[in-house]
Parts: sequence; structure tokens; C-alpha cells
Amino acid sequence: MTTLQQIRDWGATHHPRWLVIVRVGLGLFLFAKGITFMHNATLLDRLIYGGASLAENQTHWLPILITWANLLTGTLLIIGCWTRAMALLQIPILIGAIIFNAQRGVFAPESELILAILTLLLVLFFLVEGGGPLSLDGYFEKNKGRGSHGDILP
Repeated sequence: MTTLQQIRDWGATHHPRWLVIVRVGLGLFLFAKGITFMHNATLLDRLIYGGASLAENQTHWLPILITWANLLTGTLLIIGCWTRAMALLQIPILIGAIIFNAQRGVFAPESELILAILTLLLVLFFLVEGGGPLSLDGYFEKNKGRGSHGDILP
């Protein structure tokens, strides 16, 4: 049995139902951060690139990628679809957020270092734990091999 299978089996047998609330809360938080970044794109652009300005017809691609990744991962974590893949996608973004916030310091105005670290820990937890039984991941795993009418496929 591979390590990934052992992690998956452990997650399936040790998943309390209250973790659904934590997963949905994490998804709502990531989705809200995506909305915040979309609403105030210049803030994220300034955080990443400093004061470097662009010509009028140019845009930076990284803030757009981070915004849409937060919206996508937040939505899919809320419903519990591809939970581990979405957690894996979010890890580099959160590491970047920790690096940017660490440069400014914990007590700097608008610093979200502690929040970024807490979010990274939760994302790492759900990378191991998965979506659990009350998620689309759990539903698909439970109904693997069934046809559209509930019949077992040959």
C-alpha cells in the first residue's frame, strides 16, 4: 500500500462531521479573499510588484491568477469537490502571502501574516484529510462504479 493510499484510508476513517464546518468556512474565506482582490486589484498588484508601474495597455498576470485561484479553490472547497487538488493549488499562493507579509512584519498596518499562516495550516490539514464523507468527493467515492440509475456496472 502506497503512502497516498494510507493517507486516503486514514482520512476516510478519521473524519469527524464537524470538520465540514471548518472546510466550508475555509472555502468561504478563500472565496471572500478572491472577491476582495477582484474589488481592489491595485492593492494586490502593489503588494506583489511594489510600486512598479505599467503602461496603460499592460497588466500583470499574477494578481489575476491569484484572484481566480482563490475564487475557484474557495468554491470547490465549499462543496468539497477535488478538495486535495484545490488545497495543493492554494499552497504556493499562501506561501507567497506569508513571505510578503513577513517582510512587512506581524504588527505592521494591514499585515495578515497570522491569518495567512493559519490558512496555510488549514489548507495543509485538508490536503491530508480530504473532503470527508459530507462532500462531493465523499459522494463520488461512495458511488464509484454505479450507473446513472444506481445499477452496478459490469
